[in-house]
Amino acid sequence: MDLGLKDKVAVVAASSRGLGKAVAWQLAREGAKLVICARNKDVLEATADEILLDTGVTVFPLSIDLSDGDQVRWMVDETLDLFGRVDILVTNSGGPTPGDFDEIQEEDWKKASALTLFSVVRLIRAVLPSMRKHKWGRIINLTSVSVKQPLPGLLLSNTLRPAVVGLTKSLAEELAPDNILVNALCPGYFMTDRVKALVEDKASRSRKHIDKIIDEMVREIPLGRMGDPKELADLVAFLASPRSGYITGAVIQVDGGMVKGLL
Repeated sequence: MDLGLKDKVAVVAASSRGLGKAVAWQLAREGAKLVICARNKDVLEATADEILLDTGVTVFPLSIDLSDGDQVRWMVDETLDLFGRVDILVTNSGGPTPGDFDEIQEEDWKKASALTLFSVVRLIRAVLPSMRKHKWGRIINLTSVSVKQPLPGLLLSNTLRPAVVGLTKSLAEELAPDNILVNALCPGYFMTDRVKALVEDKASRSRKHIDKIIDEMVREIPLGRMGDPKELADLVAFLASPRSGYITGAVIQVDGGMVKGLL
């Protein structure tokens, strides 16, 4: 199926590894022009080279800290200088520090807010003038199933990611007259570096073997496995395309059936 993404301009945040990398790669396969970002310049440039070799699409890697507003604005300005517009924005970031309430200090709250919530606000604010000018845009916010079902030991994520959903729902209504669609995806467990780190943290806290922790996590998933990042990326590519023209304000789980709630 041709999704109609050829020559669309996409910015994918936190895309040197894991889910962000899979998303960027899939958009490139569909022919989109890409700007990717992350803090680690070497890993980011290696990812850009991998995508180029596989798809033939030139990817522009820009090393930034998403928690820094000036750097976010610089990245979007560079994208506009390169391509003249931004059609697709995929917001994403590394997860906040794990921990329970008594362990988390005020500085942890500030850092998590800057990365998990304000990076999304700043990215969207930076791309909106271009999308409004062209009366077309797709904004996809990658969050977590923690917005549907709080996860033990992830207090910061449980608190801040729902704010991204509130932003998604509010902007879906505000931006609809400009044909800018805003949706949120809620990934469950995918075997990314983030999940590996959470597994190691949980194993250390519980004094259980890592394999035991993974088995316990998988038992919560009706499909009986963790997800392949490409499975999330396929959905992002659809939501980024003209074929998703009547979907906005959606909050979609991609979790193998892990969350059992009705809403």
